[in-house]
Amino acid sequence: MRITKIKGEFRVKAIAGTHTVLIAMDCSETCRHGLMGFAIRREVIGENDASPKWLRSLKVFKSVVPDPQNELDPKGKPKRFSTWEHPIQSFLWGDYTAEPDTRYKFTIVPMYGAPGKLQPRPGIALQVHTEKEFDQGHGVWFNRGAIASQAFARQFGNREPSEPDNPESEETAWLSRGLLEACLRFINDTPAGYGLRVAAYEFTYKPILDALKNALDRGVDVRIVYHDTVKASGKEKGANEKAIKAAGLPKKIGRRQVLFPRSKTKIPHNKFIVQLKDGTEPIKLWTGSTNFTPSGFLGQTNVGHLIGDEETARMFLAYWEILKRDPDLETARTGATRLTPNPPSLIPANSTVRVFSPRPKSDLLKWYGNRIGDATGSVMFTAAFGVAKQLIPKLAEDCDYLRFLLMEKPPGDELKAELTKNRDCIISYGSVLGEMYTFKDGQPTARKRIKEFNLDKWFLKEEHYRSANEGFVFFIHTKFLLIDPLSDDPLICTGSANFSSNSLLQNDENMLLIRGDRRVADIYLTEFDRIFRHFYFRDIANEIEAERGDAQGPFLCETSQWTDSYFKPGAFKTRRREMFFTDPAKCWVEKAGTVSSTSDKARIRKAQALEVV
Repeated sequence: MRITKIKGEFRVKAIAGTHTVLIAMDCSETCRHGLMGFAIRREVIGENDASPKWLRSLKVFKSVVPDPQNELDPKGKPKRFSTWEHPIQSFLWGDYTAEPDTRYKFTIVPMYGAPGKLQPRPGIALQVHTEKEFDQGHGVWFNRGAIASQAFARQFGNREPSEPDNPESEETAWLSRGLLEACLRFINDTPAGYGLRVAAYEFTYKPILDALKNALDRGVDVRIVYHDTVKASGKEKGANEKAIKAAGLPKKIGRRQVLFPRSKTKIPHNKFIVQLKDGTEPIKLWTGSTNFTPSGFLGQTNVGHLIGDEETARMFLAYWEILKRDPDLETARTGATRLTPNPPSLIPANSTVRVFSPRPKSDLLKWYGNRIGDATGSVMFTAAFGVAKQLIPKLAEDCDYLRFLLMEKPPGDELKAELTKNRDCIISYGSVLGEMYTFKDGQPTARKRIKEFNLDKWFLKEEHYRSANEGFVFFIHTKFLLIDPLSDDPLICTGSANFSSNSLLQNDENMLLIRGDRRVADIYLTEFDRIFRHFYFRDIANEIEAERGDAQGPFLCETSQWTDSYFKPGAFKTRRREMFFTDPAKCWVEKAGTVSSTSDKARIRKAQALEVV
């Protein structure tokens, strides 16, 4: 949900996802002088024992608290500081501890005066209702991901998780943040007589395989297309086959085949499950970026997306039927393209369009690039395996909207120079807290250890880790692109597919193009902000630590000069502050609509004839 409140020369906008509430603040040029920051109070509405509290400040005024690291509370624990005394010096703030389907009241108070003698101005109060986990046909779950190290250490101690295969473990549940629970619920709630059709790439996570075996035992028609890791590895036993055997999943039950190895493709990269009512009627779909592995649910940043749309489920079932035959590349390309022709420049309003791979051409990259170029407000993009050359011109273009690029690794020198040559693109990248990437010939290679964080060490030791640091993803594993997510007509592109030529041409993949769903956009937007800003902090902290040996940075500015960077004409922070309050009616649709051609309209008619749109 979204809500905006104005009081005098201040205005506040809140955007609520499921677990995250993003709050943007703004004020006039006059009012920013003397502004020392914002105090924020949160109240849970409807809970008798939940009294309002001023939220925690991560930084303090040095003149008031010169040594915050050694300040202890009466119980001898590190002291927590309040935004009432040490306000937030930013025009953008996120509450990452919210619960789904919960009503909150936030009060944002501008603070003036001097450190230790702050004077509040009238606050702006607004009520926010976070989104339900599943509503209006969509459910979206993000795990905490590899960004959880410091918080995990505070909660459980600086160690690796003790029971990653136990869904009931407090540590596992904390890292999963509802993602594993939602996937297990999808499987476990499937009654006898129904069916489940699984397409899996990495298929080793015991809780998922056990749940599928239990479903099979209670009379669910379970059938699984999985990556044949014996043929892929050339070894006698592959990782998937070992896990399948340990779970007791049979190849056949009577004459019915249960397991369908997939070998005739470069990477069978899907991770979806279709639910069939009475074993024949597709009604729901689980998809997203999450591999069925411990690192998929607990380590990498991932998303699970549940869709209660029968047409989408039907299309994925038709795709699954193609894959179960283990088709060669050309046969798979023909089938995937027949089911999902290239979309038009302007997909229908309030629709979900499906795209399956492999495809005969990678021209969808041009489609994605054009949609980036169509944006008017902002673009938010996760690039797990780098940025395809077809997308760089649009991402690097100097124009009137901001681009936020979240990468797995820091860009090489050439790409960084291209993307950051103007004011419009800002990059954040995955990193272990306490490790720095080293570079060779302008490209990120190995990592240099600064500090030890055992959760990160566990994750790197998990099955994705390779010491050569090539070809595997440790941090940013989501694959989504948001076009004008703050507008009234956002576009969300999300699925298993990386935005790359190989993904389109060689792999089994799926992608959803969701237009006009503000609820879904709000969830993806708030989670993107959470991950982007966390890794941006990590990147800066690691650089400071490596250079000076002190990445604490715990102090606030003691004057209102902190606002200067937010009011400098044309500066990034200025444009980000303004971005949240632009006209939501303006969006990518206007540009995309002007370039829609006769061939686009013909494709729409063809797609409708195939019941794709």
